Amino acid sequence: MLDLIVLGAAAGGGFPQWNSNAPACNRARAGDPTAPARTQASIAVSGDGEQWYILNASPDLRAQINQTPALHPKAGLRSTPIAGVVLTSGEIDTITGLLTLREKQAFNLYGATPVLAQLDANPIFEALDRTLVPRHTMVLDHALPLKPAGFSITPFAVPGKVPLYAEQGANPAEVKTDGETIGLEISDGTHRALFIPGCAMMTDALLARMNGADVVFFDGTLWTDDEMLRAGLGAKTGKRMGHMSVADEPDGTMAAFRPLKIGRKILIHINNSNPILLSDSAERKAVEQAGWDVAFDGMRVTL
Repeated sequence: MLDLIVLGAAAGGGFPQWNSNAPACNRARAGDPTAPARTQASIAVSGDGEQWYILNASPDLRAQINQTPALHPKAGLRSTPIAGVVLTSGEIDTITGLLTLREKQAFNLYGATPVLAQLDANPIFEALDRTLVPRHTMVLDHALPLKPAGFSITPFAVPGKVPLYAEQGANPAEVKTDGETIGLEISDGTHRALFIPGCAMMTDALLARMNGADVVFFDGTLWTDDEMLRAGLGAKTGKRMGHMSVADEPDGTMAAFRPLKIGRKILIHINNSNPILLSDSAERKAVEQAGWDVAFDGMRVTL
């Protein structure tokens, strides 16, 4: 069995973003049922219903844990069913929540070499006592059994870029496949789920890996590449930020997935500018007609 709970479905900044006066964010802020609020992207996974692993520690992690009964303490004065945290990148919205977990609680922390190097370079993360929270380097394309949780995770390279705060050199937005951004394949030996919250471009290797999966959580950051520019919300395209676009265009996500056989396709890490967050939008209708689900906080998938 694989049990997956969406702790947060939005991209960095959440929905509504705290400083956004855009119409969609105002609808969410006002409690519009067609624009439900979402926290920043993370999921929890278990194979036994007892031990849970969190994939990406978002800045909203404390609230997400409190809103998820499966992650509440169950024994003694201080305890947690959270056995570990697995990171897919070193972005602010994937690592900041680690600081929420600094209260001398034992768990394991996993990341690829570039991501753990970012943590090592910043002394604030030493607030996580390494004697209680050991850091484990994941090897790409090697399965990591997570016992007794009852499943394994295999990290694999995904086209991506370095975090914004680490950009430097002549080509700071260079797309890399060295583990700076990774996806996670989750398997209990029978079922297979993939978590890919950030992806700069599609590759044949990635298509082959996803094909046949029971469920894929995939990068849904922007609807179109120039979305934020046209809305006056930013100066960067999706490609500059290291994200594919969802829209049914030649290099978009919907077109890339069309030939694949996947049990369930779920968009996650959705920016507050993306109209698929609005259940009454034409864009939401388009993705649903194409067989996609749009993730929401508390969404649960059991395989």
